[in-house]
Amino acid sequence: MGKKLARRIAHLKPSPTLQITAKAKELRSKGIDVIGFGAGEPDFDTPEFIKEACIRALKEGKTKYAPSAGIPELREAIAEKLYKENGISYKPSEIVVSAGAKMVLFLIFMAILDEGDEVLLPSPYWVTYPEQIRFFGGVPVEVPLKKERGFKLTLEDIKEKVSERTVAIVINSPNNPTGAVYDKKEFERIAEFCLERNILIISDECYEHFTYDTEFISVASLSEEVKRITFTVNAFSKTFSMTGWRVGYVACPEDYAKVIASLNSQSVSNVTTFAQYGALEALRNPQSKEFIRSMRETFRKRRDKAYEMLREIPGVDVFKPEGAFYIFPDFSSYSRKLGGDVKLSEILLERGKVAVVPGSAFGAEGFLRLSYALSEDKLVEGIRRIKEVLETL
Repeated sequence: MGKKLARRIAHLKPSPTLQITAKAKELRSKGIDVIGFGAGEPDFDTPEFIKEACIRALKEGKTKYAPSAGIPELREAIAEKLYKENGISYKPSEIVVSAGAKMVLFLIFMAILDEGDEVLLPSPYWVTYPEQIRFFGGVPVEVPLKKERGFKLTLEDIKEKVSERTVAIVINSPNNPTGAVYDKKEFERIAEFCLERNILIISDECYEHFTYDTEFISVASLSEEVKRITFTVNAFSKTFSMTGWRVGYVACPEDYAKVIASLNSQSVSNVTTFAQYGALEALRNPQSKEFIRSMRETFRKRRDKAYEMLREIPGVDVFKPEGAFYIFPDFSSYSRKLGGDVKLSEILLERGKVAVVPGSAFGAEGFLRLSYALSEDKLVEGIRRIKEVLETL
């Protein structure tokens, strides 16, 4: 019998960020000293009190199926968090917990997209968005953002790309890969436009606690009307350094929440039950605030160091990120000579033993994404190696 693959996966690509991280780990396993700037995860361990809550849940026999939308206590705690921290009033019935924010986004796109529907995607964008949109027959429409404006999204950018087929826009602030944090006034203008045009807003807020020079704004907090067209997406991965736990959530109007919970039930059934109790502890334990504060301050110092060092490299154009834990410099003066940023990243890995993610994976040819979620010693040494390799080109 001949092998058959569905048409929908013909153009599906593996995650380049995970590929780069895997390559760096493979080289390290062979004893090669590779410095990895690829990983999109904090280098802090998950706090002990979160781990202990998970172990306690295991010992108490909380190992069975859970409600597909998440255990009630966790949904209540998320609702409480969104009210206190983000200024949005959600009922637990408007919240669905799934296997990380990536799975949450997958379910949202599955729920809202028909063949040919367009989704506005401010560019540079996180690598997974366009792949998921295409998977469900949608069309990702890139909205190019200007480097000169610090990659900030404006209403004018959106107006140039909107059409009768536009059903949604993805907003990611603080942004991966640029570190840009969008302005409240611009958010208000964009949200008003989306209300007028009946465009859904998918707000990826996974880096909300990592802002350094400006205030984080949750889109759905702007008004009740805006809340009714917004999917507020978040996860425990970055905030609590729980990337491998795979616990994320969406808060949205109840009609959508019911559909997403049903899709969850027919796909993952439920998020690992005992992991949900770890997530619950993360929200409820007062020690969490200090853990987040400490992590944020560490990232701030690393950001400043990375920015200072990259600015000193001739031919590299870099702006200071306001949030997340990535810096996104323009290396196009080098990559153009080599035939692209993929080739440049390969040379940096081969000659400098430094793993970076090419900007073309994020829709920005010539840039490189460097995560500063690694020790300051490695950060300094890694950028020194990059400079050294560039001097030979």
